[in-house]
Amino acid sequence: MSMKISWLFHSLLVFSLSLALIGFVHGGNVTYDGRSLIINGEHRLLFSGSIHYTRSTPDMWPHLIARAKMGGIDVIQTYVFWNLHEPQQGHFDFRGGRDLVLFIKEIQKQGLYACLRVGPFIEGEWSYGGLPFWLHDVPGIVFRTDNEPFEFHMQRFAKKIVDMMKSERLYASQGGPIILSQIENEYKLVEAAFRERGPAYVRWAAKMAVGLETGVPWVMCKQDDAPDPVINTCNGMRCGETFAGPNSPNKPALWTENWTSFFQTFGEKPYLRSEKDIAFHAALFIAKKRGSYINYYMYHGGTNFGRTGSEYVTTSYYDNAPLDEYGLLNQPKWGHLKELHAAIKLCSEPLLSGTQSTVPLGQQQEAYVFNMNSGECAAFLVNNGKRRVNALFNNFTYDLPPNSISILPDCKTTVFNTAKVSTQYNKRSVISSQTFKQWSKYKEVIPKFQDTSLRANKLLEQMSTTKAASDYLWYTFRFQNDNSNAQSVLNVGSRSHVLHAFVNGEFAGSAHGSHNSKSRAFSLENNITLRKGTNYISLLSVMVGLPDWGAYLEHRVAGLRRVRVQSRDFTNSPWGYQVGLLGEKLKIYTNLGSSKIQWSGVGSSTQQRLAWYKTVFDAPAGNEPLALNLGSMGKGEVWINGQSIGRYWVSYHTSEGNPSQTWYHVPRSFLKPKDNLLVLLEEENGNPFGISLDTISRKKVCGFVSDSNLPPANSWMRDNSSGIIYQVKPHRRPALRLQCPPNSTISKILFASFGTPLGDCENHAIGSCHSSNSRTIIEKACLRKSKCSIIVSNHTFGGDPCPGKPKALLVDAQCT
Repeated sequence: MSMKISWLFHSLLVFSLSLALIGFVHGGNVTYDGRSLIINGEHRLLFSGSIHYTRSTPDMWPHLIARAKMGGIDVIQTYVFWNLHEPQQGHFDFRGGRDLVLFIKEIQKQGLYACLRVGPFIEGEWSYGGLPFWLHDVPGIVFRTDNEPFEFHMQRFAKKIVDMMKSERLYASQGGPIILSQIENEYKLVEAAFRERGPAYVRWAAKMAVGLETGVPWVMCKQDDAPDPVINTCNGMRCGETFAGPNSPNKPALWTENWTSFFQTFGEKPYLRSEKDIAFHAALFIAKKRGSYINYYMYHGGTNFGRTGSEYVTTSYYDNAPLDEYGLLNQPKWGHLKELHAAIKLCSEPLLSGTQSTVPLGQQQEAYVFNMNSGECAAFLVNNGKRRVNALFNNFTYDLPPNSISILPDCKTTVFNTAKVSTQYNKRSVISSQTFKQWSKYKEVIPKFQDTSLRANKLLEQMSTTKAASDYLWYTFRFQNDNSNAQSVLNVGSRSHVLHAFVNGEFAGSAHGSHNSKSRAFSLENNITLRKGTNYISLLSVMVGLPDWGAYLEHRVAGLRRVRVQSRDFTNSPWGYQVGLLGEKLKIYTNLGSSKIQWSGVGSSTQQRLAWYKTVFDAPAGNEPLALNLGSMGKGEVWINGQSIGRYWVSYHTSEGNPSQTWYHVPRSFLKPKDNLLVLLEEENGNPFGISLDTISRKKVCGFVSDSNLPPANSWMRDNSSGIIYQVKPHRRPALRLQCPPNSTISKILFASFGTPLGDCENHAIGSCHSSNSRTIIEKACLRKSKCSIIVSNHTFGGDPCPGKPKALLVDAQCT
């Protein structure tokens, strides 16, 4: 067969296989051995991405899943959120954004598998770790241990979810997409606290889960004592180094959480994890631990709508994931991981069927080699050092950048290196769509002792009192003072998150805690003025989410712990309580509730503590994501047409003096074409006239590719009969590729240099070597196009601008 005919044959084969992958996934028998999951008798190497249905909206699900599939993802992994589905005992809710079945069916529709993390304790930076708060009041209950009341309710909910999936035939054993389920979550971190009841609970949970007969394997993450047949898995950033391995030779190495960044809390800077580091540790897990399943947590983080985030966690969740909060491609992370997946999939046969060996290449370098009896071979060349080295392997020399892994699907050809990024970069752009010129205000009523009906001669614990129905609890008391205009000191100790103090209806100071505080306690100490006669103290204690971690979660306390005025201790005095705010009770964030109260006008300079603001607006044209810029506000919560888009806390700055989060996602599905109701509760003294509704896009694109970079990994294929690796299009060279978002084209070249450009896509300048016609050639190739590709070579630019020097091409462009 001639090369041309062979090439055509392979192209047709690829096309046929591609067609086979389009459409519904039809599951089948799912088992496992020490090598991998086995689906329909075939060992599978799988890449998975966490997308939580509750942190996006149903109209976002299709494109989120589609973009994950485009990125080389095989499996979508999600938690199940018990407290959303059973907010009151025995009353279940699976409507709208809680429609778990619809989400799983969308995964199936797009031809992907699903991993269902039933929990039902999930942690996940989710309020109360996903447990419904009514569990707290079940007599005799102790969470997450060998405790009959907890096990009863846990089994009841787990069975509810499994039966629901079975009734819709969504398990792979029924022809559905679910190939894996998880029970519990990172229990090993707390197991010792429960002594002998901890291991007993692990055994019970495993037996209970397996007894639900899903027909697919169960896993326990971070649980090295997971009983057979449950698989113990790894969570973290470096499982290629830290994972001790499966606790049985008959179980595969699975990584259920490869953190793509980290969750952020108010007052803290975001943790940014590079695409190079993620790719390095993913490849190392495959090579060193013989891993066969890697899940990225998160692949799309999304939004903690309403009051769903756990304590201090920002409303935006894992915004630095491969898909950002709005579902846009976060480049180069998305594209670099796509290349990684393609390269590793070329090695599937040797990885899944070959014999592993290790070959030393230097003091900090080694090769993990997988050989098959047929002669097929794949190798991963690892450089753990901080310096670039030339490593000799199989009589060939390979350039290994520092902290990198080169992937050789045939033990000869490097198709990918984790440190060489050829994917374009993009940057988020924010454009103000509209501001709000007319606001109305409703001043929240500050209750006094005599206004309250709940009384106690002590300071009540906050969570037990509010039952998680509100972030807010008023503590009120009164006392007599014999001197007029007496100066005193108010001293309050709190285990909540924020405190606002009012004396005789006037603001007297605020204080807040920190996520990083070990005790999670803080104090307010302010000078106050007392009047002669009866004085009224009203203290608003605020939670910014419930805790989501730790042993004995049901025993965690919040609220005020100590109150003194000068030398007088009022801790055990008569107290009056009000759960929540009056505006919450009246639901003034809805059209109906808003219409039942008297709103007042707001002057442009008016600032009011503890006030509600409302305005009405029309939806902006287009389909780009939207966000509210709340940079002028302090702290509170936002509703649009009665739906909460989450808590905001702009006034709590990082160590660098910046808000942890300024923009707050407004899903377009929350909007009507006209007359949308926007309501904010502002605890501090923010200015609503500074708010704007902005469009979000990633229209600034940039590429930085050297002449030593590799061609795209998807330009290679493996001939399964011979094991030979070949390029679908022979002689492909490194290329810089730019692509605009949908419905936009490249309108301007901001920078272009072929030679030795300085800097990177954030900051750049022309270096000592520069081809003078760089901009002209790039403009000709790219302007007014949605995408373009430029071969990085001297020929492209009409000659060598600096013979003998390595060269690179850096292009920065704007899409419109």
